[in-house]
Amino acid sequence: MKKHIIKISLFASIFLTVSSCTDELSVLPNDRLVEETYYITENDFRKGVDYAYDAFKMSGYYAGDNTQAIIPDILSDNLIQNPQGRRSNNSAYIFDIAANVGAVTSVYGGGYAVASRANAVLDKLNNLPAGSFRNNIEAEARAIRAVAHFDIVRRYCKIPTQSADANSSIGIAYVEKFDPYLITSRNLNVSQVYDKIISDLLFAEQNISQSASVGKFTKAAIQGLLSRVYLYKGDYDNVILWGQKSLALNPSVGSVTNFKNIWADSSNDGVLFKILNSSIENIKTGSAYNQTVGGQIKSEYVVDYDFYTKFASNDIRKTSYIQTSVFNGKSYNNIIKYKQATGKPIEVVDVKYLRSAEVLLNVAEAMYKKSNEAGALSLLNTLRAQRYSSYIPGVEGGQNLWNAIMTERRLELAFETDRFFTLKRLGLPIQRSSFGPEANGAGNPASVLTLPVASHKWQLPIPQAAIDNNSQIQQNPGY
Repeated sequence: MKKHIIKISLFASIFLTVSSCTDELSVLPNDRLVEETYYITENDFRKGVDYAYDAFKMSGYYAGDNTQAIIPDILSDNLIQNPQGRRSNNSAYIFDIAANVGAVTSVYGGGYAVASRANAVLDKLNNLPAGSFRNNIEAEARAIRAVAHFDIVRRYCKIPTQSADANSSIGIAYVEKFDPYLITSRNLNVSQVYDKIISDLLFAEQNISQSASVGKFTKAAIQGLLSRVYLYKGDYDNVILWGQKSLALNPSVGSVTNFKNIWADSSNDGVLFKILNSSIENIKTGSAYNQTVGGQIKSEYVVDYDFYTKFASNDIRKTSYIQTSVFNGKSYNNIIKYKQATGKPIEVVDVKYLRSAEVLLNVAEAMYKKSNEAGALSLLNTLRAQRYSSYIPGVEGGQNLWNAIMTERRLELAFETDRFFTLKRLGLPIQRSSFGPEANGAGNPASVLTLPVASHKWQLPIPQAAIDNNSQIQQNPGY
């Protein structure tokens, strides 16, 4: 009976209309009716792909308190818990990571749900005539599938550059067919999973023609994603190749004049792909960071003071990302990236999944690794010129240049899920500061300050519910 319920629910989630993504799932009359009457017209396929995009907004990705807009930053050294908050996601914050802790394990189910919606479209492609429309639909669906699996593998498995044994270590199942009865196993190693992700993205890059919206994948976005995946893989030549292609199509990293508007959703300058969030859907992506109570910001997590001091006074990111204000008599440095979008309810903000600034930083890092310091410095200065007022180009070289690239990456991508994965892929420990949560660093520091490189907790646990439903899924070591 359990399998039958899962089967019906999956079909229902796939074939409901796009507008119902936040509604309770309805059971359709029977599977045969769905199979025979849907995915016939071009409009069916367009709605199916859009519904796959919508899955990124489900619980497990960017909805609810355990939104992935915050979890990787909680796990790193960018944030400190506010004792006046609700202690949400506390288990992640203190590294009390277990297979039954939903906050840290939610992307496993969420990612496969996204992939299943993409696969439902891909399985029916033969219903479309050959041509540009079909090619584009396949490209978008395969890109969605690739991103979903990438988000799973970088959380639950080692990253190729993390350690010498990473590529041959246990990976995940790469699901390429829609089948509610499918019993998967972790049959691929990490290297094989990355090869499949790259294969899907390369197909998408060659065949995608959609260019109308930053809420859908475009050629520049796919190229930018390739630069990200190749960076994790340690293939620096391809980071440079695909990153430069993306920057050629979308060179702006977000001008200093438009930068604040990006976070108000009134500008898409430098945004390659984002998870759209409308007033109708009302997904409060920002509530995991803070809420507004009595006109004051009540934060769950605030900026670590040591990190806060790294934002220069002439850095546009400081006032775009952070607002210092009082709650119940104490001052805090609050994160406002997800606070208020123009014309939307408070905390209902689009999630910027990929920006050109990240692509530029990917290429700069890869150029440094390939001993092209001049190229890396030039790119870094391009970014800094759009972030600092009265900027004088830097002249760093050697280790100082590497440190500058890493500093700008941390500042630029703060509170956008990057920090945990950057430390993980570089094989660096988490070392939190000994400051407290208040705006001046006062108060008690985090109870757990370090996560050593050798800890098994860098690979998050497979959810216990997934293992209970499928004994073929192997748990990660240490859990």
